[in-house]
Amino acid sequence: MRDLSILTFVTLDGVMQAPSMPEEDRSSGFIKGGWAAPYWEDVMEQVQKEAMAVPYDMLFGRKTYELFAGHWPEAEESPTARMMNSARKYVVTSTLKDLTWNNSVAISGDIANAVSRLKNEDGPLLQIHGSWELIQTLLSHDLIDEFRLWTFPVTVGSGKRLFGQNSPSAQLSLVKSQACKNGAIMSVYRRNTKEDQNRALSE
Repeated sequence: MRDLSILTFVTLDGVMQAPSMPEEDRSSGFIKGGWAAPYWEDVMEQVQKEAMAVPYDMLFGRKTYELFAGHWPEAEESPTARMMNSARKYVVTSTLKDLTWNNSVAISGDIANAVSRLKNEDGPLLQIHGSWELIQTLLSHDLIDEFRLWTFPVTVGSGKRLFGQNSPSAQLSLVKSQACKNGAIMSVYRRNTKEDQNRALSE
């Protein structure tokens, strides 16, 4: 059995939509894409060290997969590129028929059950990059074990939020936190199990 984590960039007001580029995701009229770009250098150095140094399998929604698949296969050689290109990639899609990025596997149907089966397999950590819609599904089924968040000193007002109005309640424990020189903050949270919650109530 293995854990599932998310690796997500969010603004100070909780938006995770289109951190990299203006055209990354303009759905619902979002025009503030690229808000994380001025902070990339320090943040990506920390991401590589804290969340991408140990082998893992990746889980993607279709749109994020297409974005990554359009970049990493041709990216300049680096430890991050080697990790991304060699990792097994599970892609939630019912429309993509030709997954050309190395080691890519499509999953469809009941996504919660499919991800539960993946978690019950032996193997490395499952890590989600971006993929807002997929994260919402997994949140609603309590399938996320760890939240690897980078919060940027930026507000955008509106957009797709990691935790929206319909997000279920949860109890998390902070296991690691570190600030970058540019003001972005890494925070790693673990979901408290029922045993953790019962233990806290009895103390």
